[in-house]
This record gives sequence, structure tokens and C-alpha cells, in this order.
Amino acid sequence: MDLLNHLTQIGFTEYEAKVYLALLGDSPATGYQLSKTSGVPRSMVYEALSRLHARGAVLESLEDRAAVYRPLPPDLLLERHQNDHRQLMDNLRAGLTKLYTTPTEDRVWSLSGRRSILTYALQIIDQAQTEVYMVVSDDDLTDLYPTILRACGRGIGVHTLLTGENGLDCGEVAYHPPLESELHGLTGMLLVVVDGQEVLIAGKDHELATITRNDHLVAIARQFVWMEFFTQRIYSQLGDDLLAKLKPEDRRIFESLHR
Repeated sequence: MDLLNHLTQIGFTEYEAKVYLALLGDSPATGYQLSKTSGVPRSMVYEALSRLHARGAVLESLEDRAAVYRPLPPDLLLERHQNDHRQLMDNLRAGLTKLYTTPTEDRVWSLSGRRSILTYALQIIDQAQTEVYMVVSDDDLTDLYPTILRACGRGIGVHTLLTGENGLDCGEVAYHPPLESELHGLTGMLLVVVDGQEVLIAGKDHELATITRNDHLVAIARQFVWMEFFTQRIYSQLGDDLLAKLKPEDRRIFESLHR
């Protein structure tokens, strides 16, 4: 584990991180001792200690000949950073939300990166007021599962078309025929339509997603998922005599609906 790098990611300078790590292994210690154990030059070690002490990351005791230091215990240090970060995020969320105007235009937007795409999907599902229609793979279901359950718990009409093997005990659920998923390139795709107002569509690699509030495109995406549920409801009522009348390629797709 690269502890030095992790500490710099939460705001430590490289020298501060080296000094703090050295103190964890040997304290109390003077600046002179820490310069030797940490590898930080003596000309810089006291500056690093001063900043760490000012931020509450080390404790200082003044003795006859020199000041000695010991580290704030890691649990306390990280809890404080976590609380500070949470407060910062809360303040940013409140301030930025006041400035943000929800888009109402019908432009088609793109969003890149799996993490950003899933975060956006989670957000719009959480903000749903009436309904959510989705096409979800096994991998995405793992990430979205808690949020989908919350939506069901809020009374949102959740309709999920699964393209994988995992199940979902929430809302209306159907399984897309694996054969048809492969033929049409739906395996691994993510589609989320919220309240008939916004749609997110990402391909199986999730490198890029399309997001839009265009009424026509949203309606097409919603209709696609709705028709899959409709088709499966019709199939459940078909008898063997009617299935036998279908063309072989159509019958194979219908038969693949059986779970």
C-alpha cells in the first residue's frame, strides 16, 4: 500500500507525509531524529513539523534542549479528515445546487467514463418522482442495486429489463432474451429513463453515454423497454399451439424468454 501517496491525496505535502509516517514508527522524536528517519532534509523538517502541528496532525512537547513530537493517532487523524471532507462536500453541494439550473432543453449530451456514468444514473434514479424504466446488466445491477431498492421503497414504479443472470426482487422485472441481446448488441448496455423526461444510454464498455431530455428520444427509449414487458406478458399467455405456428427464428426468441 502506497501510504505516502495516499497521504498526499488528502492534503499532506510529501515532506509532511514522510515526517508523519516516520513518527508512527518512532516517537516521541526530535526534529533532528525525524530528519534522519524520514529522509527529509533538516532545513525542511522543522517547517513540515510546524505545519503538521498547526493542523493538529502531530503533538509537540517543549523540553529543556529541544521540542519533541508524537503523531496524532491514525484513527483520530482520519476521522477528522473524514469529517472535514464531509462538511466540505455538504457545503459545496448546498452552494452549487443553488447555482445550478436543471436543463430543460432537448440537446443530446455525452458523458464519458464508467464511474461518471454510473454516478449520473444513480442520481437520476434517486431523483425520480413517478417511474423508472431500465435496461441493466449484471455488473451495473451490482452498483445500482441499493439505489433501485430505495426507489421501490419510495413507491416509484420501477421497471427493470435484465440482460444478465442475476435477479432483482423489486418492482416489475423481466429478462431480455440472451439470443436477442447478442444479436442487437444489448449485452452490457445501460439504459435509464426517468419520469418520461430524461434518458441515459451507455454501451457495454461504458466509455461514453448519451443523455438527453429530448421528448422524442426519451419516448422512444421508454417505449422500447415498455414493449419488452408487453411482449413478455403476451408470451406468458400463448399456448403451445400458437407458438408452433411461429417461424422457427421467432419461436426461438420467444422460447428464450422462459426463465
